[in-house]
Amino acid sequence: MNVVFGQPSLFPTQPPSDTVATTVSLLPRLPQLAVLSEGISLLRNAFDPAKIFDAINSVVDVAPFRHMNTPGGKKMSVAMTNCGKLGWVSGSNGYMYSSIDPETAQPWPAMPPALLEAATRIARQAGYPGFLPDACLINRYLAGAQMGLHQDRDEKDFSQPIVSLSIGLSARFIIGGLDSAAGRNAHTQSVVLKHGDAIVFGAAARLMFHGVRSLKPGHHPLVGNSRINLTFRVAS
Repeated sequence: MNVVFGQPSLFPTQPPSDTVATTVSLLPRLPQLAVLSEGISLLRNAFDPAKIFDAINSVVDVAPFRHMNTPGGKKMSVAMTNCGKLGWVSGSNGYMYSSIDPETAQPWPAMPPALLEAATRIARQAGYPGFLPDACLINRYLAGAQMGLHQDRDEKDFSQPIVSLSIGLSARFIIGGLDSAAGRNAHTQSVVLKHGDAIVFGAAARLMFHGVRSLKPGHHPLVGNSRINLTFRVAS
């Protein structure tokens, strides 16, 4: 039996009989940058997913994925972990950053060099040469998992961008309005994020509402039946 993330593998080498196989090239390709709107940049084929995936495994060996609860007590459908100086956590005390993993009572794993290199390079390509993240939230989506429209506003400095990387199954990323509850669903647009894609939002779009539609079943040759998303932030 394959073992990934310290438990029986969630990434089978063959597609399950009840899912549709997804054919994806693992060959490196040059990144292509597109500006979706003011403050939102999409970079296709922006990094080496295999190298990033190896780094994720090293993090999860120390800080396993878990399903956090919202402040209202609802279990999130997306499994999460963190690396870096700070990690994003959710629970009865609200949403916040902490230097300690509440499940292990230990500091979060250090951010692997491969993750830091990818995040800073992609930020630089999108126009943020000084970006130096101190937190990386790693999300694992299985079929049916989703992320409702929300803002990333637990950070102290909104002048710093958010850099997001996608690995595995494709997902539909939803972009809503800006800094108000009324703007959550205003002028909603969407883009499909594929294996190796990165999206950067900052400047005028830093506080945009955004989310991910329910993940459809499938199989990816690197990560099996899942999508992995990493979001890099300057939290302190």
